[in-house]
Amino acid sequence: MLAATLYPLASRVVLPTFFESIDVEGRENLPKNDSPAILAPTHRSRWDPLIVAHVAGYPVTGRHLHFMTSANETTRHVQGWLIRKLGAFPIDTKQPGAASLRHGIELLQTRQVLTIFPEGNLYPGPETHSLKLGLARMALHAETSQVGLNTRIVPIGISYSGNLTEKRRPTWGSRVRVRIGEPIDVRQYDTGEMRRDSKTLTVELQKELDRLNSYEISAPEPAIA
Repeated sequence: MLAATLYPLASRVVLPTFFESIDVEGRENLPKNDSPAILAPTHRSRWDPLIVAHVAGYPVTGRHLHFMTSANETTRHVQGWLIRKLGAFPIDTKQPGAASLRHGIELLQTRQVLTIFPEGNLYPGPETHSLKLGLARMALHAETSQVGLNTRIVPIGISYSGNLTEKRRPTWGSRVRVRIGEPIDVRQYDTGEMRRDSKTLTVELQKELDRLNSYEISAPEPAIA
């Protein structure tokens, strides 16, 4: 699996070369057993998949990540190739196909770890945008399809120092802060009313991401002469 090579290459060479630092808080909240999980990060730049892989991929958790990403992102030259090799599968965010959604549910049923950006698009600003309902629906469909599945959603806030450029790219030497929240137990939101349950679960995830994203990376301390 090429991802086994790409993970350490990104973690040891690419990311340390480009970023000044990557600070991680809450690693203890990452899934390390065989329970199914959905990592739900905010989406601020095209670096985000590599950042998530760096802080939560196989070398850290012993779990391979499967990224659900917009179809156009998987066709972008080298970036698209890299995303696919990291375990991504495409979905049309405007009109999600049944096959992609079913594939995501099947991965959860086999106790895999998905990464889904619940905002549905890139938003370089500091605030968390309204979340799509698809993540909650997928989690609830998987959870109700199999007794004892115990699906969890792990909210993750990703922040970059400075203002992102119009091309949604951090500048060289930026600093990154990753805040990983406590897992949300999907079972607690299953009342048998899928539409209502999806909205309730999405609201809870939104609250957690708002909290995790309410962090601004301060300017570095000036050097002492």
